[in-house]
Amino acid sequence: MIIGTGVDITEVKRIKEAAEKWGKYFLSRIFTDEELENAKTRGSLYQYLAGRFAAKEAIFKAMGDSRLSWKEVEILNDKEGKPYCAILNGRSKKIDVHVSISHVKNYAVAQAIITKKE
Repeated sequence: MIIGTGVDITEVKRIKEAAEKWGKYFLSRIFTDEELENAKTRGSLYQYLAGRFAAKEAIFKAMGDSRLSWKEVEILNDKEGKPYCAILNGRSKKIDVHVSISHVKNYAVAQAIITKKE
């Protein structure tokens, strides 16, 4: 049963400019250590980060939980490369979070669907 959906599109340039302006302060405020480590292994750092940023925004919209913070939502990839979401504060015990991310040179888009666990 679907209990929430969300979508977000982010300009890659916006993430790059924020990272260049505020550096580690910005990056460590938005992304977990593991997300940042994974980003270093990607060919396009800012596309990767923009995708994660869009995914987190989509999840915030889908969950509708104003108490949820940036670093409580972690977007990683499974062995096949499929993105998945871990909610790190224990609020996801009764839900599953499904996420899809896509990006091109200038934009990253993500969709999140929240379902009730069976």
